[in-house]
Amino acid sequence: MNNCSIFHFQKLEIYQLAKEITKDCYILANKFPSEEKFALLSQVYRAAISVPSNIAEGSSRKSRKDQLHFLNISYGSLMELVCQLEISQDIGYIDDNDLSSFTQKANNLAVKMTNYAKYLERTL
Repeated sequence: MNNCSIFHFQKLEIYQLAKEITKDCYILANKFPSEEKFALLSQVYRAAISVPSNIAEGSSRKSRKDQLHFLNISYGSLMELVCQLEISQDIGYIDDNDLSSFTQKANNLAVKMTNYAKYLERTL
């Protein structure tokens, strides 16, 4: 990340990891057949963008309760993405290595999001 960070969320590790996962999803999307553009692929894009977007939106909220709400939405979108990429692997759009690499990154992010949520809960 460049040194032009001016917003709090840009400094959060979970935001950085979420952006990386989103970028990875867009790269994986190139492996999907064109007929998936308005079906599964559309859902992958929506969930992928939702993960860092909700972290960013939540961090701007004044109350810890609101911050937790958006973090929970982000976590849910990450779980949707895991599901969608498992299905993508099951039907042959991505291979085992792609899914394994993604799942490792998603698990790492999920753990860090859970830890951040616990921190926010303690400060309620």
